[in-house]
Amino acid sequence: MSYLWFKALHIVGIVAWFAGMFYLPRLFVYHAEANEQPEAVRSILQQQYQVMEARLYKIIMTPAMLLTVAMAIGMLVMAPELLQETWIHVKLSLVVVLIGYHHFCKRLMNEMAAGKFRFSGQQFRWFNEFPTVLFVIVVLLAVFKNSFPTSAATWAVVGLVVAMAAIIQLYARKRRLDREAASLEESGSAQA
Repeated sequence: MSYLWFKALHIVGIVAWFAGMFYLPRLFVYHAEANEQPEAVRSILQQQYQVMEARLYKIIMTPAMLLTVAMAIGMLVMAPELLQETWIHVKLSLVVVLIGYHHFCKRLMNEMAAGKFRFSGQQFRWFNEFPTVLFVIVVLLAVFKNSFPTSAATWAVVGLVVAMAAIIQLYARKRRLDREAASLEESGSAQA
């Protein structure tokens, strides 16, 4: 029965952690794009994004990550035979990568708070897709375990995830180009 409690709380932690990992890079997009605004707007937006990012990271993401890891350790203590299976080693390796991503987000937050923008809004949009791909792989590993599917259906799902990420990126690019065209049109009609 304890194992099921660990598992339930592990899932709760995962949901909260990934919610934060999906949203924080989106805030980075807006934060980087705010850097391109006129000074009066820029400082207000950047201050607000810094507050939002810090609260999300400290109040939701980090506690959720710690809960996820603690409950995973509890499950492994209750069922050490899991460590004999290949899928769990792959999953744990991906979790280590996700923890690294989590801490890299903190570094990016600190850099942006200091006025250093390593990535543009567009680059952050791609950065935002990384945890999605890992999330899908980790869920597939947890569900299928050692019988990880390699059929055409699996590759179709992977293709759909990649296509969704590409569509999101293309749509964001289209919106940016439309804004730039509208801005040029406004400046052209203002000069006439």
